[in-house]
Amino acid sequence: MKFTGRREDQRLLTGQGCYASDWSLPGQVYGVFLRSDRAHAEIVSMNTAEALASPGVLKIFVGKDTEHFKTEPPLVKYPGRGGVPIRQPEREVLARGRVRHVGQEVALVVATTAAAAQDAAEKIEVEYRDLPVLVEAEDALAAGAPQIHANVPGNLAFDYEYGNETAVGEAMAKAAHVTRIVLDSQRIVGNPMEPKAAVVAYDAATETYEMHTPTQGLTLILGGLTAITGVPREKIKLRALDVGGGFGVRSDAYSEYPALMHAAKVLGRPVKWVSTRGETMLSDHHGRAARLSGQLALDRDGNFIGLKVEWLCNQGAYLSHPGPLINTLPPSLHVANLYRIPAVYGRHRLALTNTTPATAYRGAGRPNVSYLIERLVDEAARETGADRVALRERNFIPKEAFPYQTPIAISKYDSGDPKGLMDQALKEAHWESFGARKEESRKRGKLRGIGLAVFVEPAGAGGSPKEEVEIRFGDSGNATLFAMVGPSGQGHETVYPEVAAGILGIAPEKITLRASDPDGPALMGDGTIGSRSMMAYGGAISVAAHEVVRKGMELAAKELEVAVGDVEFSRGGYRVKGTDLSIPFEKIAIKYQGALDSRGDTPNPRSFPSGAHVAEVEIDPETGALSVLDYVAVDDCGRVINHTLLEGQVHGGITQGLGQAMGEHAVYDPSGQLLSGSFMDYVMPRAEEQPPMRLYDRSIPSPNNPLGVKGAGEAGTTGAVPTLANAVIDALRPLGVHHVDFPFTPVRLWKAINK
Repeated sequence: MKFTGRREDQRLLTGQGCYASDWSLPGQVYGVFLRSDRAHAEIVSMNTAEALASPGVLKIFVGKDTEHFKTEPPLVKYPGRGGVPIRQPEREVLARGRVRHVGQEVALVVATTAAAAQDAAEKIEVEYRDLPVLVEAEDALAAGAPQIHANVPGNLAFDYEYGNETAVGEAMAKAAHVTRIVLDSQRIVGNPMEPKAAVVAYDAATETYEMHTPTQGLTLILGGLTAITGVPREKIKLRALDVGGGFGVRSDAYSEYPALMHAAKVLGRPVKWVSTRGETMLSDHHGRAARLSGQLALDRDGNFIGLKVEWLCNQGAYLSHPGPLINTLPPSLHVANLYRIPAVYGRHRLALTNTTPATAYRGAGRPNVSYLIERLVDEAARETGADRVALRERNFIPKEAFPYQTPIAISKYDSGDPKGLMDQALKEAHWESFGARKEESRKRGKLRGIGLAVFVEPAGAGGSPKEEVEIRFGDSGNATLFAMVGPSGQGHETVYPEVAAGILGIAPEKITLRASDPDGPALMGDGTIGSRSMMAYGGAISVAAHEVVRKGMELAAKELEVAVGDVEFSRGGYRVKGTDLSIPFEKIAIKYQGALDSRGDTPNPRSFPSGAHVAEVEIDPETGALSVLDYVAVDDCGRVINHTLLEGQVHGGITQGLGQAMGEHAVYDPSGQLLSGSFMDYVMPRAEEQPPMRLYDRSIPSPNNPLGVKGAGEAGTTGAVPTLANAVIDALRPLGVHHVDFPFTPVRLWKAINK
């Protein structure tokens, strides 16, 4: 397919995009949230009199006004260790009686202007009685720790295990060598370019809400809002034309949304709220926040015979909807990475603390898996004196063994070529000649390192039993494509029409995507999560488009006055076999319109994309400054539909992986205050710091979906996190440094070098 640029770009680059804050409704008023300024405290009293008397203030909503709302049920339905289910703490829309993290919503002020609402919010007087604060997961699970929620004893929300603990114990006992490592996957702020925002209107006549808000898919937030408010799904119309980034943190029904719905209903006027960047960093759900421990057992020949992993996850003061899921079951699906390890056991404990709740963040747990095992493999090579490349090759799953049943019964890798990926990455990175480059750096007083990591990750699946799309035709023969996808920069408006157009044989410009349109047909789907968009919706589009072709076959036979069996379709037209008698598809579409409308669906597909990445870095020992000199990524994303869009996704994922490795860190002090709550303190990856990235595709189509594609949106992050870690440690090894925790800031590296 010829690529001429993303269709969205003309609108977005000329300032014509329409984000949540761009929506304005007649008669709208403005909301501002008062947030807790402490991490754990009882609310003794609240005085709103002066705030209510402020100019322009219409009403102030507090906890008792939203006490009729419920807590969204947990996404996790499966049992934990010993059959114990997950323990879900109550989540109040506006705090009642107690606050449990800095930034929790305490009151909503609504006024005629945003400035008036802000002024009034600052006049609300809240008296707190401070309670003990728990910031670290280890402290929260310690014996005698203060209880954060009465219904979660010991602050342990979930204890999950998988694999065969007995078999792993036996492997460890007979092993010739066991490598052990503990890593910190630090807390990260998602930081989409577009802060949370919402404009909510209520129609009393129809008892219907209309909400404009950034979302990764209509169905994701809609289910949460329905569960919390009790409002039927069909009575909530969510709209999101343009979304300024998702990364996993735009799939939750945040507490602000039901509060705004309530305010719009009570006041009978639309209510608009746009958060500040400070609110985004303080109250948007965070990512990662896990302590990772691993043990890798090897026999005398260097074969991996057992793997034990333990995760201690800091889930914050409440459980986000996807947080417990992404920290338990999905990691088990690829815990052994691309290696043949016969015995595997994992245990993941989810602790509650007085911090912002944690959720999925680009990679959604998968970077933690690859980070832990790839650091284990590098350390095992060092400790046993093995070559790190040869050790990987010895233990790889052979290409001919795919589809490969992993030690976890519910996980079967669909296709792959681990050795082929690694060999190509090493070749493109000029691995063999690294020694000369290292010597050149040494002469300049610099430390140079090179790191390799391989990975595989589960992509796709979801809660919906299937994904549906619908294609409808208009008077001109042009088509509209409906899907529950949530576009936030991936290029859906460009690539989805390309998929349909390629099958129908018409120009992609004749097809328009309407994503998560509440006025469109009722469709099933799970939005844009888990690197699933092209697998799920692309596959369903393929099914729908082929159904259009089939329906057109009957209509073409009627027009050509022949039997259906005598007609064939190719290159955008129907032809009588063996003759020149034909009719273009577009002519059929114009004449029959609705007769061609078709719905397509596909079961929730899963695939296992994989890759091998190599990074080369240089460190200045005088300052600790880290430079990434080169980055090579070889990825198996299955069949590639649009190479430019694919590269954009991989490039963005790598950048976010570098962000975690080199600077991003949400830091709390012991009192629960977020110290890195602005861009003055929170390090984001910058354009000038990006290394040259050389991206290569080594595709093996997936047999699990009609297009043969695999996930791609999070592969860059899953590969970059361990690759950078291995490269930096390789640079530091001559100094005897074999471990430094993320992020690799200059001060951390300088301290490690000078220790």
